Amino acid sequence: MYKKVLLLHGWGGSDFPHWQSWLAGEIAKEYGCVNFLKFSDFDAPKLEKWKTEALQAIKEFKPDIVICHSLANTLWFHLCNQGLSSEIKHLYLVAPPSLNCEIQELQEFFPVSVPSKLYAEDTTLIYSTNDPYMKTEEAETLQKELNVKTIVLPNAGHINTNSNFGKWEWILEDIQEKIKEAL
Repeated sequence: MYKKVLLLHGWGGSDFPHWQSWLAGEIAKEYGCVNFLKFSDFDAPKLEKWKTEALQAIKEFKPDIVICHSLANTLWFHLCNQGLSSEIKHLYLVAPPSLNCEIQELQEFFPVSVPSKLYAEDTTLIYSTNDPYMKTEEAETLQKELNVKTIVLPNAGHINTNSNFGKWEWILEDIQEKIKEAL
């Protein structure tokens, strides 16, 4: 039996050719079990609505692996701070924005506290050295506070389509390894 993968996108979504869209397709091609949740109003996100939608997906889909990009990391922190009812196997936190982001359209998501528990057995934080939404120093501090594995991508921007992250072989291979692990 394969593990279930839940992908959570950030502000503006992650439509093709974004790596999350590509990854969902690659997992599905091999008959993997994937849920690429499309949040409502992703261009004008509402924290309470996104929390409700994410919690419903977690409850109904029961993922083993969750992959957050951008604002979805902040959403995950909010969910953890309020307490989730179950723990997942693997969590990927990709390109989180500053915990004190000041983008007007996103103000209800910020500030957010670093959760004391991530509700995951294994977590990997992935960030770039030139992400416009989080400085390297802040990402390093976040890694220390979370005490998780980290992958630093040099000059990868926000790890999105604008920084040429459509097809991302590394994450596919890493996820495939985790999908095929014995349950």
